Amino acid sequence: MVDGGPCGDRLENMMRSLARTLDRRFWLVAAATTVVALLALGVPTAVLPNPFFLRMTPTEPFNVAVWLLSAPLIGLVTAASLVPVREPHGRPAAQSGRATLAGVGAYLAIGCPICNKIVVAALGVSGALNVFAPIQPLIGSGSVLLLGATAAWMLRRRARGCERCAPMAAVAPARP
Repeated sequence: MVDGGPCGDRLENMMRSLARTLDRRFWLVAAATTVVALLALGVPTAVLPNPFFLRMTPTEPFNVAVWLLSAPLIGLVTAASLVPVREPHGRPAAQSGRATLAGVGAYLAIGCPICNKIVVAALGVSGALNVFAPIQPLIGSGSVLLLGATAAWMLRRRARGCERCAPMAAVAPARP
């Protein structure tokens, strides 16, 4: 067996710590939020066919990809911010500005360009089709990247645990 060195040990410890914090409540919140995000993004944008909303332009493959990639990432970010890590003292709440921006970006990337009233008011129908529609894949890619980075940051922060407890855990004897 090859020794992972200090970086390998650190990564292994972080993964073990993260696994301890991802309990059943975390996964239930993540799964429920993923379903809500799938519906909240899919129904009004008509990526998910429904009788309530009609799409004026056909659904593109990138619309479906952004929809399917964004929902589970939204679930992870939401669960990481809502389900507290069991610690003896509180931690400041996570900032959700990046996740909100990424969620709005996903909605704009998935939606029909001429169904978006703000885009049509700003650019007109011709501008929505000729200017906004071509940049939707870029907006979607940026949204998925931002959601992924936010999820990774929040899970890493969760795995690190409380910095005030870390010195105590190193000194405390191991429990049988």
